[in-house]
Amino acid sequence: MSMVQAPLPATKAESTSASVAGGRKKRGLSLVTARPWLLLAPGLIILAVLMLWPLVQVFIYSLQDYGLREINTGENNWIGLDNYVEALTNPTLWTVVLPNTVGFAAVAVFTTVALGTLVALLLARLGTVWRTIVSSCIMVAWAMPAVTGTYVWTFIFDADRGIFNSVLQDLGLIDGQVNWFTNQWSFYAIVLLNVVHHGFPFVAITVLAGLLGVSKEMLEAAALDGAGAWRRFWKIIFPTLKPVFSVVIILSTIWDFKVFAQVYLMPGGSGGNRQVLNLGVWSYVESFGQNRYGFGAALAVLLTLVLIGITIVYIRSLMKEDEL
Repeated sequence: MSMVQAPLPATKAESTSASVAGGRKKRGLSLVTARPWLLLAPGLIILAVLMLWPLVQVFIYSLQDYGLREINTGENNWIGLDNYVEALTNPTLWTVVLPNTVGFAAVAVFTTVALGTLVALLLARLGTVWRTIVSSCIMVAWAMPAVTGTYVWTFIFDADRGIFNSVLQDLGLIDGQVNWFTNQWSFYAIVLLNVVHHGFPFVAITVLAGLLGVSKEMLEAAALDGAGAWRRFWKIIFPTLKPVFSVVIILSTIWDFKVFAQVYLMPGGSGGNRQVLNLGVWSYVESFGQNRYGFGAALAVLLTLVLIGITIVYIRSLMKEDEL
């Protein structure tokens, strides 16, 4: 009958070495965990000074009845959440500003992503030389400042000297001059052209980068099996590029929600036509046009909260993409 020998107890030296090794391992893990934050610390400090503190100041102003008198005297006129209550109970927010902001962002995002995707599919079918030439040409629209692009589109649709009116008159479609900036729908149609023209190159180049990674053998096999271009896109290309589309859509949503220059610089967009106000322009007009800096700050805080919510969705999509 065999005897099973019990394990010998660890000696004091072995226990000491094991504890030392465990301590070193913990210190190594803590150093590995802290290293990314140490590397990010300088940038985070700069962002806190340049962005976080101004945001805190805006929130402080939003809790006050802050105007020219308070600026001159340096006094604080605290009113609590009254500015937020006024903003959320103001009919202008629900009947004009919010529909303009949300509705325009939804249409602009859909149009920008759709056009950018079509351009990306076209670029993917071109040779290397022509792809480089066309990509460089469309990036001119992306590089153009928003202010410059807005003035170009304003000139095109100008009632007196605009090219658009001249062409319609030559074709006999209109009899006299038409001011396209007085109507809410035509106003935002011009803003939409401006924003899509400026934004689709980013979508096109981003989607193109993803398309070049899609398996050509899989697409050719699907084509041999009788799948058309539409079916190949939705069954192969779109599922493969779903993380890319998620990032592009969320980024476009953030940019289109906070559109300012493209609205404010259009005729009537600076407050002259109250029917075309969006959340960003309304905040600016109330602050610097009406000298109601506290109320304008409250509107800015509301817009910031919306953008933070969208940004959280964007970050979560990036994290999910990294996990895949």
